[in-house]
Amino acid sequence: MERWRSLRCGSFFFRIFIQTKSEKIIELDTPTKARMMPMKILAWLFMGVLTAQAQLAVTVLSPKLTGQKAVVPLVMTNNLAETVESARAICFLLDDQGKMIGQSSKWVIGGTKARPALEPKHGATFNFVITSPQPFTTTNLTAKVSFSRVILAGGQVADPAKDVFIEQVKKN
Repeated sequence: MERWRSLRCGSFFFRIFIQTKSEKIIELDTPTKARMMPMKILAWLFMGVLTAQAQLAVTVLSPKLTGQKAVVPLVMTNNLAETVESARAICFLLDDQGKMIGQSSKWVIGGTKARPALEPKHGATFNFVITSPQPFTTTNLTAKVSFSRVILAGGQVADPAKDVFIEQVKKN
């Protein structure tokens, strides 16, 4: 059995086609589509801003080479509502062919007086230092960082997959 139903939401009219399998398809009239497009774009942008703000934002800068060491700077900003007591991350150093040539795993937030907890709306930096037994043969290196554990105030454990946003900065 097929039915059409009209709904009014503010000054916009929606025509909903309901099929027998409980699938709802929203069909808009042409003038309404033209009015709704800018609003849809603004709504998606607004939702993206809200989503990005409720996370621990991490920017991974390009590695800097000095002899047998590579330094990978991390810039972190706590956009969560709670204090981040500690966070553990692993950094993989890859060459231009994608082969791993080094790694390091450290607590990047918390644990010592030198690295205190990260309060909401505050930022911190951390430098991963990856050493190699021999000098690096290429200067075109890429760092991949992932977080394995994030502990919030009161011992509450956050989900790194949802609560950490990692942005890679490309080399110029």
